[in-house]
Amino acid sequence: MTRVAFGVWDGTVHVAAPGVVDDGTDPLVLENFDEFDEGNAIRAFFGDRGFLVFDDSVSLIDALYYYMAKAAEQSCGACTPCRMGTVLVRDALDRMRRGLDAPLDLDQIATLGAQMRETSLCGLGQTCAVALLGAVQHFRERLEAETATGRPIKAQHGMAYVTAPCIEACPSKINVPRYIDYVRDGKPENSLGVLLQKYPMAATCGRVCVRYCEQACRRKFVDEAVGIKTLKRYVADQQSGPHALKFTRDMIRKPLNPDMRVAVVGAGPAGISCAYHLLLRGYHVDVFEKSSQAGGMAQIGIPSYRLPKDTLAMETDIIADLGGRFLFGQQLGRDFSIDDLFAQGYKAVFLGLGCQAGSQLRVEGENPATAGYFSGIDFLLKVHDHVDGIAPLALSGEVLVVGGGNVAMDCVRSALRLGAENVHVIYRRTLADLPADPHEIEDAKAEGVRFHSLCNPVRILTENGRVTGVELARMEQTEPGESGRRKVRPIPGSEFTMTCDALIAAIGQQVEDGALIAEDGIDLDRWQCVAADGTTLATSRPGVFAGGDCVTGPSTLIYAMAAGLKAARNIDDWVQRGSVRFFKRSRMRRLIADNRMLANDVVETPVRNAYRVHNPELDPELRKHMFEEVEQTISAKEAYAEAQRCMRCYRVYSVVTKHPIPEGAR
Repeated sequence: MTRVAFGVWDGTVHVAAPGVVDDGTDPLVLENFDEFDEGNAIRAFFGDRGFLVFDDSVSLIDALYYYMAKAAEQSCGACTPCRMGTVLVRDALDRMRRGLDAPLDLDQIATLGAQMRETSLCGLGQTCAVALLGAVQHFRERLEAETATGRPIKAQHGMAYVTAPCIEACPSKINVPRYIDYVRDGKPENSLGVLLQKYPMAATCGRVCVRYCEQACRRKFVDEAVGIKTLKRYVADQQSGPHALKFTRDMIRKPLNPDMRVAVVGAGPAGISCAYHLLLRGYHVDVFEKSSQAGGMAQIGIPSYRLPKDTLAMETDIIADLGGRFLFGQQLGRDFSIDDLFAQGYKAVFLGLGCQAGSQLRVEGENPATAGYFSGIDFLLKVHDHVDGIAPLALSGEVLVVGGGNVAMDCVRSALRLGAENVHVIYRRTLADLPADPHEIEDAKAEGVRFHSLCNPVRILTENGRVTGVELARMEQTEPGESGRRKVRPIPGSEFTMTCDALIAAIGQQVEDGALIAEDGIDLDRWQCVAADGTTLATSRPGVFAGGDCVTGPSTLIYAMAAGLKAARNIDDWVQRGSVRFFKRSRMRRLIADNRMLANDVVETPVRNAYRVHNPELDPELRKHMFEEVEQTISAKEAYAEAQRCMRCYRVYSVVTKHPIPEGAR
């Protein structure tokens, strides 16, 4: 366990300075804190909740200077305490560390720090002086001893990192406050640029993202979280029409030689993201896709009333605009192997296959060939073909959907639009445990879907080869499991029957081509997903990387796109260098996440209540009869009002290390 030499964290002095009584608090338990990179010990850590020093020889003056220099660099300048305070404190600490007389003494520095803490308008100013104030209050003698000699203090190694709760919650690490700032400044094109640094599917994500960022938004402690997804959609939708951003191969600053080719297998969100970032790095990319359209589960698994297919096509077409090629109707294991790809001269391969095989209920009477029985994925594929005019599909009577995730919500809402008289959700846990996006659940309820919780199928009833009903057992909650969520078990003798005309099993997905992948020398894990290194996304076969649902199991579009970005970076390293470089920003994020460093509290400066803007929606009685898009884009006036609600909860973190962090780190 990493031991703290001295420091202040959350107001607690963990090891006291001379003359200060140690309060006896148990030492902090810190995970993965010994080394920043291999052989490079972490000597100190500074953040929004204080500072921790592990090496007693660390210079507090130099470390605080480095920290405040980053804060001054990132200050937006909107308020005087932060704009001026960070600069004045930085400059005073700089002169101290250089052995010069400073314009401010420690008392004056502390006064400025307190003013920043109490009166700054955003999270950066409110938190950047916390470590400073802790050091002056509890370790003043150490600070004075460092400056008493009048000699310069040797600069220490390390790095500083600026983030926010919403950024850390986002799998793609989008700089959310920055793109909201651009909306507030009336520059949606700049805002879109922030998004395009991370992925090409901004309009798609602005419609279907599950909003991890909003769950972390500190505005919710005041009234409601900022409508980050709503603003993302607004920004992306402003770029349609004659002024839309045009993607061409000319955007690529350093095109590589024609032999620098990479194969991407799967045109879902992970594959599209990986291809996009590889193309921007100058590679020549071919995307192999077994179906006739790009988009993967975003294409076939998300109904048009949530994601219009012309919107999705506009963003997947960016790959072709940048010079990439789509090779449709090409399935791994049927039309080509990984050996074939390397034999054709591809330098690396990315597997973004997704999870397009449905899971069965595994109950008595279940037969996928029975009329009226569908897996969730198969049903949504049929819905896609119906909307595209490929194969009409109609439902009637009673429809039961087993499951509680987003796929289940898409199934129930689609079933209504296909003519079902009544649609029911069957879920084995409580309604509070439903894993689907709360907004999707509310939309389903508004359209008339009925929810039945704490019940689970035990037998499927059929007659003349057709589903006629389901026998269900009522469930009861038991003790919490390892995850902390309470388990459930059937109540003996509680069985009852619900009749139905169609049954949809929307309980999960799995990798469809697992056996074929294994034959190509790619290891699978115990869940039959592709085994890939969590840091590099490298598989067991050199030169083959994988990401998205085929690695994690069924997840979200934003996680898949984040995996595509990570894979592209690492493929670039592997092709150019033969190995994957250390990524210092990822390492810092891991430190913060593993040890829950981000303060989870509300701002102390009063904020006037201003409830969020919501996307206009079609009336539930109208929309449940058609597949046109339900949500509409907000206006420019509404976008400005919503952007004003962001509190810019930036935080600064810095680490002091024994040796320089590798120069090649990104």
